[in-house]
Amino acid sequence: MADMASAGSSPSVDMSAGTTEGTSQAPWQRAATGANLLSPDGELGVTIFEEMTTLALSTGAINLGQGFPDEDGPVEIKAAAQAAIAAGANQYAPGKGVPALREAIAAHQGRFYGLYPDPDTEVLVTTGATEAIAATLLAFIQPGDEVLTFEPFYDSYGAIIGMAGATHVTAPLLAPDFLPDLPALEEAFSSRTKIVLLNNPHNPTGAVFPENVLAKIVELAAKYGATIVSDEVYEHLTFGVPHIPVGSLPGAAERTITISSAGKTFSFTGWKIGWLSGPQHLVSAVRTVKQFLTYSSGTPFQSAIAVGLALPDDFYTGIATTLQRKRDILAEGLRAAGFGVYTPSGTYFINVDTAPLGIRDSVDLARRLPGLVGVAAIPVPVFCHPEGAERTRSLLRFAFCKKADVLEEAAARLATLKDRL
Repeated sequence: MADMASAGSSPSVDMSAGTTEGTSQAPWQRAATGANLLSPDGELGVTIFEEMTTLALSTGAINLGQGFPDEDGPVEIKAAAQAAIAAGANQYAPGKGVPALREAIAAHQGRFYGLYPDPDTEVLVTTGATEAIAATLLAFIQPGDEVLTFEPFYDSYGAIIGMAGATHVTAPLLAPDFLPDLPALEEAFSSRTKIVLLNNPHNPTGAVFPENVLAKIVELAAKYGATIVSDEVYEHLTFGVPHIPVGSLPGAAERTITISSAGKTFSFTGWKIGWLSGPQHLVSAVRTVKQFLTYSSGTPFQSAIAVGLALPDDFYTGIATTLQRKRDILAEGLRAAGFGVYTPSGTYFINVDTAPLGIRDSVDLARRLPGLVGVAAIPVPVFCHPEGAERTRSLLRFAFCKKADVLEEAAARLATLKDRL
């Protein structure tokens, strides 16, 4: 999933009444507002990622802003894609996905989680997890509905909620562990809660939700008749803690759509191969929408990812171990820089607090950091509504899904920050 968020001086768009100002805005305006891309005067801003990338290029900074790897994944997966292209797998795939991939997804869910979706009726291949999220939300929400996410939130959630004209409600994730306060979570539910959109492991905080939190989400979703949509693209990238799919908990399966993708697990983000699974009646509804978005895509890549999903267990443990080492390299440099470091339990991302350096405005520091030490990062407030932006005002997010030598150089540069402020 590609990251997007506003580069405005402050993410100050008022979304306290939802991501729309009624339904008078055009769909693109509602989407932009929901993703913090539309200023109060109606001007469309560039994303913070575009701004930080431009700064990184102009200063020669190491770009630890956007979360994509700087090296390819397993050679056997690339070889499988090349072989599929050579063999002529270059036309439309079936709308619900190549059978081999749907079967591999079902086998993966059984192998790792004891979940056994029917590959013919309970699995759908999508153009990345982003399309899976969009198709699912567009299938089920409309004006008057509420969609509950955790905050900070992945920016495409706000965009699609806004596009659909629904109201975006958030429950805060609080430092240092970035887990929700359960009474506050319960207060965020209402009779209008249509979807609970869960991102676990969580971007941008790196939190991995434990079973008691997931069980509370299931309990509340059942109480209010809400569908759970669980974005689990970082499922295999956890460090010393297990990933628990919410759909595996008692009472969850009949109301849960589970989403994942090949991009993060296999480091092929540009292939845009995602998928979802869940009960037939929910998957059928999503497929009805998805077929009028892309219909199908990535035919040779789909069969290659089927090969990847069948890789042995040591591949999966290996990618997490390697990424944890990279996390630790960057964390050392961030501590040396004087930041307060929140060590993540999963994902590509590590968050820091700038307050120990006497800096309260992470947006301002993000703009200065490439020039100061030659490293680019993303301010966490851009992933929030106004109240959440104030709560996370001093937080910065760095991506550590880069080569080890790049991270070592970034850590060395960051260690000089205190002397340059």
